[in-house]
Amino acid sequence: MEENSIQSENAKTVRIKQGKNNRSLYPHQIEAIKALDNIDKGESFSTMVVLPTGAGKTATAVNWLLSAAVNKNKKILWLAHRHLLLEQAADAFSFYAHSDRVINRQSFKYRIISGQHDSPIHIKSDDDVLIASKDSLIRNLDKLDNWLKGVNELYVVVDEAHHATARSYRRILDHIKDKIHNVKTIGLTATPFRTSEQEHGLLGQIFRNGENGMVYKIDLDTLIKRGILSTPEFEGQETQIEFGNELGLNAIKSIERLDTIPDDIADYIANNGKRNRFIAETYTKNREKYGQTLVFALNRIHAFALRKVFEELGVKAGVIVSGTGLEFTGIDISDAENERQIEAYRKGEIQVLINVNILTEGADLPKTQTVFLTRPTISVVLMTQMIGRALRGEQAGGTKDAYIVSFIDNWDDKIAWVNPKSIILEEEKEFNDKDYEYKKRNIRIISIEKLEEFARIVNEAVDTTQLESIDFIKRVPVGMYIFTFIDENNMEHNHQILVYDNSKQCYDELIKSLHDLFVEFGVKEETIEPETLEKMIAQCKFAYFGENMIPFYGSEKVISRDIEYLLKYFAQKESAPLFISFEEDDRQKVNLSTIAKDIIDKDMRLLERKAHTDALWNDEKSLLCVYFGNKYFFDQQLNTEIIKQLGDYPVCDNTDNTIGEEKKLEDLPLYKWQKHAPKKYDEMKALIFSKAKKGSDYVCANCGKTSPYKGLFQIDHKTPMDKGGKTVAENLQLLCRTCNLKKGDKV
Repeated sequence: MEENSIQSENAKTVRIKQGKNNRSLYPHQIEAIKALDNIDKGESFSTMVVLPTGAGKTATAVNWLLSAAVNKNKKILWLAHRHLLLEQAADAFSFYAHSDRVINRQSFKYRIISGQHDSPIHIKSDDDVLIASKDSLIRNLDKLDNWLKGVNELYVVVDEAHHATARSYRRILDHIKDKIHNVKTIGLTATPFRTSEQEHGLLGQIFRNGENGMVYKIDLDTLIKRGILSTPEFEGQETQIEFGNELGLNAIKSIERLDTIPDDIADYIANNGKRNRFIAETYTKNREKYGQTLVFALNRIHAFALRKVFEELGVKAGVIVSGTGLEFTGIDISDAENERQIEAYRKGEIQVLINVNILTEGADLPKTQTVFLTRPTISVVLMTQMIGRALRGEQAGGTKDAYIVSFIDNWDDKIAWVNPKSIILEEEKEFNDKDYEYKKRNIRIISIEKLEEFARIVNEAVDTTQLESIDFIKRVPVGMYIFTFIDENNMEHNHQILVYDNSKQCYDELIKSLHDLFVEFGVKEETIEPETLEKMIAQCKFAYFGENMIPFYGSEKVISRDIEYLLKYFAQKESAPLFISFEEDDRQKVNLSTIAKDIIDKDMRLLERKAHTDALWNDEKSLLCVYFGNKYFFDQQLNTEIIKQLGDYPVCDNTDNTIGEEKKLEDLPLYKWQKHAPKKYDEMKALIFSKAKKGSDYVCANCGKTSPYKGLFQIDHKTPMDKGGKTVAENLQLLCRTCNLKKGDKV
């Protein structure tokens, strides 16, 4: 006989177990709980608890919340961005629910909300703990209102709090604060500021209480000494396999910006039988030492290829991957199947667990003795999370020593891969490189863009005379904007915008206007509709960037891309990105004008000059090889600088030798001036904006709307051109976007 109902796995009543939990808290967890007790004496607060990976962030928070909130009939909202994190939190609330923590209650209720758990529509007013995915909640904020009704005090946890700067998290928190007078927010993270440096400022706006927004923080070295975390032993295994020669410029860009190896190269690596066998044999030769081993694979193809080799060598191995359908195998890897593989690994039924994009955050695998890093990364956050999987120490039910095994391929030093050893040994530093290495990383980022410029210059088919004629130092950026956003495929996207003398003010003005620009275009979500995005990009280019700029790296393609990514970032973060200024000393180190002058002043002969430039290029502390990326480009550009300083720089005759029908500029729409007379275009634009300015604001000639931001206005003909109007200052006016849309005249 069939049952009419089943017991939900996602909404449960937890009965309080009598006595004390047999898993004792560690001293650092007790310290963190005491710090939370102290900050909880007041009303609203927002702070972070920062514990290294493997130090028990979830257990610490749950133990405190059971006594501080559940025991006092206070509600809790636990937010996370991944399903496994939600389930881990729910399990912790059940596991630690003992009467030493919860004296006043016999039971409480929790509900897990996500696309794979319960639906927001099923939230009930008597749920004590909501454990919710931010994506499910942001689409159903109104479903929280009944749950929040009558609540005066709410505890909110943001798991993996370095993600809290996203607009979705902030919208959820703002919605709650509009409903609740007393909101107490705790962020849990191991890496508060690592995703990108500007996140420090953004997190500071959310987590305001405590030193640097942290109520408690302990370093990894202290926990190793206490035996809570394992002592890491680093091994580098040289594969002797070359991949650097396979990289073109686009591939380098993809890796440096997205931490994504292009599919063709990734598949080439994944299917490299020699490399895969080397990885598996490294394990089999050291099976007793390595023990339970977690392997981070490059992609799904790589994971299954590795498993096959491990099994051929008699090693029981499992595979877990993010996502479901695997079209190339016909296998469906569900979350349930992933969990079965993880459980088999926990029980020791399999010795090696190969995973792709899953076991980086929040998984509890204490018996892991070794981590195999078979995929390189440029992400400090990802590297920290990967190596953290093996760091559960003896006092925490893990191992005394942990082996971090990196498989190092020959990339011809083209990529600044993260070194796992530097992460662990210098965890306290937000940027763990030495000063020189940090500068080198910045210059490397510049170099990716500059390689295209150098390639164009040595291409005889491209006229770059105008660019080469300016002082070389003006072709060296003064700094760069660095930011991270989540793209359409839900992947983290790192981007840098190089800024020069002539574009710094343009970007400054654009960034100041972004908030009003988003209001003007009615953008309120984290994603911008493609049609709206295209219009916003065009408006930003028109308002802030001129064509008459040398060097003009704001070419149609580059400037559009940079503005697009900047808009996408602002849609999620609603904050200005970090600007990193390059030290003048570092800029001068790559200034070929200085090197050329030195060669001329010393009247170096050919062999002397060659020895001198070779020494400069090969100097380990030199930034030249990083900036130019290619000795050929360096030599070519240096030759040009020497010739220029000697006064022998060739001036090409670029005069157009064709004669067309004469047409006055006043008979052309203003946007056509941009191509045919860019200098006059810039001058006319500046004139119309200046005439419409009163004080610090620009004024719409039609409705009188005012704003200090150019990006909210467009130039319009008073008398349309199809009715005889001319493109002259007397016939041009400044209109706000709304008035110009109504009028419909295209300038």
